[in-house]
Amino acid sequence: MTLQDQRVVVLGGTSGIGLATAHLASAEGATVIVASSNPESVRRALTTLPDSASGEAVDLTDAAAVGAFFAGLDPFDHLVFTAGEALTLLEVASMDLAQARRAFDLRYFGALGAVSAAIPKLRPGGSIVLTTGAAADRPGPGWSVAASVCGATDALVRGLAVELAPLRVNAVKPGVVRTPLWRGGLDYDATAEALPVGRVGEPEDLAAAYVYLMNQPFATGSILLADGGHVLV
Repeated sequence: MTLQDQRVVVLGGTSGIGLATAHLASAEGATVIVASSNPESVRRALTTLPDSASGEAVDLTDAAAVGAFFAGLDPFDHLVFTAGEALTLLEVASMDLAQARRAFDLRYFGALGAVSAAIPKLRPGGSIVLTTGAAADRPGPGWSVAASVCGATDALVRGLAVELAPLRVNAVKPGVVRTPLWRGGLDYDATAEALPVGRVGEPEDLAAAYVYLMNQPFATGSILLADGGHVLV
């Protein structure tokens, strides 16, 4: 199984897990299209990807912009959604409901909107791979909203897999990964000591999971946990 001669769109594909996924898909022979909200991030990403790659700055919370982006694409085989921001940690006792609602804008509604806009361009036999998170299964204090976003995405994957069949819909569920989203907000060394694998994840670890799900023709409605054993400890 390979991505040779296939077209892969990676939303959030200009840094971290998304960029690593774009690199790995390219290495398997795919033509990659990346998008994120930051034009400079798109420019930097394209300097590291093969000449066949292309990219565009798109506000993934803007339905009109997302619709225009997909309308301008040729048909493609796989949609990967890795876009996100640092998970919102909010204590229930001092809950800011407006901020809680905003936490869903990109990670949940952004993904749902992207899927809706992408459907006309996805080729038969293709797939969608979304991103959830281990917080859904093992939240800590202050993680109720972040866990809810991840849990809602888990359910979304299963619902879409039924509704969009035979198109395959799956998700990757990362644990702690060394990416810009976590920079400055986490003690990697302390986290690594607590994990069974003895280290935090790297973007390349997770990229292998996304590419696996694109290549796996018998997986749909699946959520692939790649968390270093976080939910076990």
